[in-house]
Amino acid sequence: MSQVLITGATGLVGGHLLRMLVQEPRINAIAAPTRRPLSDMPGVLNPHDPQLTDALAQVTDPVDIVFCCLGTTRREAGSKEAFVHADYTLVVDTALTGLRLGAKHMLVVSSMGANAHSPFFYNRVKGEMEEALKAQSWERLTIVRPSMLLGERSKHRLNESLLAPLFSLLPGNWKSIAARDVARAMLHEALSATQEGVNILSSAKLREIADNEA
Repeated sequence: MSQVLITGATGLVGGHLLRMLVQEPRINAIAAPTRRPLSDMPGVLNPHDPQLTDALAQVTDPVDIVFCCLGTTRREAGSKEAFVHADYTLVVDTALTGLRLGAKHMLVVSSMGANAHSPFFYNRVKGEMEEALKAQSWERLTIVRPSMLLGERSKHRLNESLLAPLFSLLPGNWKSIAARDVARAMLHEALSATQEGVNILSSAKLREIADNEA
């Protein structure tokens, strides 16, 4: 039986993952700190605060596994600084909370193209986030790098709506992927005896795992 911490549970991937965690018999405790309250769900501890770091500080029970599904866009965030706070600082805060609570395995949603040396701001921040987590020397760190995510968001993203038909036709890692499949693959990896150290899962690999789990 495992105890888990999840951030980003109000988002596209995180929402699917939280519902899967609630239904998973191998999970016996779920802490899901959020900025706004979740609907009541059985077995879910939901400290909430507009400052997610303050909500994270309210989690005190031990955990084994950490899931971080936080992610936004510069347009949604409103500025470069706000984007860095959401996609770098809060991810690192999630990881530090997990380490404080004894977790051995962290799984994080990054992005295809993440590279700390990228000339593109979005990819560079994602890459810097990955490097920060690697520097924490997790016993197991699983980084998932999906392509364009498909699913119903609470907030409409115009660019994704326009590009989704194109990405659905692309091959390999470029092909768009359902957020539900990303969540399914993450849960599988969390509960399986995969290799220790850093494990990076491409979008194509995520789709393969999800297909096998379906």
